Amino acid sequence: MTTEQKQFIRDCRDRYLTDLKENIMPFWLKYGLDRENGGVYTCLDRDGTLMDTTKSVWFQGRFGFICAYAYNNVEKNPEWLAASKSCIDFSNAHCFDTDGHMFFTVTGDGKPVQKRRYVFSECFAIIAMAEYALASGDRTYADKALELFHRTRKMLATPGFLPPKTTQTGYSHSITMMFFNVVLVLKKVIDDPELDAQLAESLRILKDKLLSEEYHTILESVDEEGKLIDTIAGRVINPGHCIETAWFLMDAAPLYPDPQAVRELGVKIFDWDYKWGWDEQYGGIINFRDCRNFPPQDYSQDMKFWWPQCETVIAALDAYLVTRDEKYLEIHKKAHEWAYEHLADKEYPEWYGYLHRDGTVAQPAKGNIFKGPFHVPRMMIRAAMLCDEILKLS
Repeated sequence: MTTEQKQFIRDCRDRYLTDLKENIMPFWLKYGLDRENGGVYTCLDRDGTLMDTTKSVWFQGRFGFICAYAYNNVEKNPEWLAASKSCIDFSNAHCFDTDGHMFFTVTGDGKPVQKRRYVFSECFAIIAMAEYALASGDRTYADKALELFHRTRKMLATPGFLPPKTTQTGYSHSITMMFFNVVLVLKKVIDDPELDAQLAESLRILKDKLLSEEYHTILESVDEEGKLIDTIAGRVINPGHCIETAWFLMDAAPLYPDPQAVRELGVKIFDWDYKWGWDEQYGGIINFRDCRNFPPQDYSQDMKFWWPQCETVIAALDAYLVTRDEKYLEIHKKAHEWAYEHLADKEYPEWYGYLHRDGTVAQPAKGNIFKGPFHVPRMMIRAAMLCDEILKLS
């Protein structure tokens, strides 16, 4: 690593931490935190104006996690810890249906609005409670997280409990990816044989079913035998998801019997899907590709969303730590500079979420049911930690 590269990494580390503490976290605590009912609102316009009081259940868990994660890894800010508890307690009080399955959205005061077939609400609630247990020292939240983990696995294993998305059953990348991170966070505060079983199962599904050596990617869904479903929907590549899985693998590697092999698998996936995702003409990671290079069907296929850029920043730093190959420092630099140039709002706090392919803003709101305080602050925290690890090498 050259002196110039080392200084760039140092500058990035400082910028991530400054932006987190002075920009991102204050924005959501000021405009999003619901100090009356508890929890967090995410439907915020560019300047923080509340557009809709519907609450995303995902984000009760996501912001609960982020606040505790920042508390554990950046500074012991009591406001962050209190906000984490507010989101988790609101979620536990209002966001579970009578069957134990969580809602997708609720009203501002916690009445049900929508429920979906997925268990992502549960996954985010698990990591929030686990990270909060680590931050607060309150082990009851670790126990609650583990109990919900067990229940979530049971939901997935019970035929008919979660209605299938289509009649073409098989394996899904999304939940496989999610469990790598869920177990990694849970393992920091509690141990259980099911956590190790899930780690082994997730890696097996990824390697034996979803990973495609033919198309150099992870497919988003495959049939029961792990074969391509040769339809428009079945050929989808989501580069952002794949890049996120890549760094989850690199971070979770120490939990496996052969950690170096898992790290190298993460690097391999990152190499593959950075190539699929990076737009050589305009820069940034594009939303969707077709593994056979047909035109993708999704209307947002050529847009640039905020979160794949964040995943690329993290994964490139992780890949450098695994390989010491300076090409990953260059990838990180390109991803970092593109994100700050196009996503960071120059007039108001926080980042845009939705850009056209050329990097111009498609819509300026800072949050909605799907975008909120998660990918951007998580990137800033994790990337700052990785920058510190890199700086210690020399």
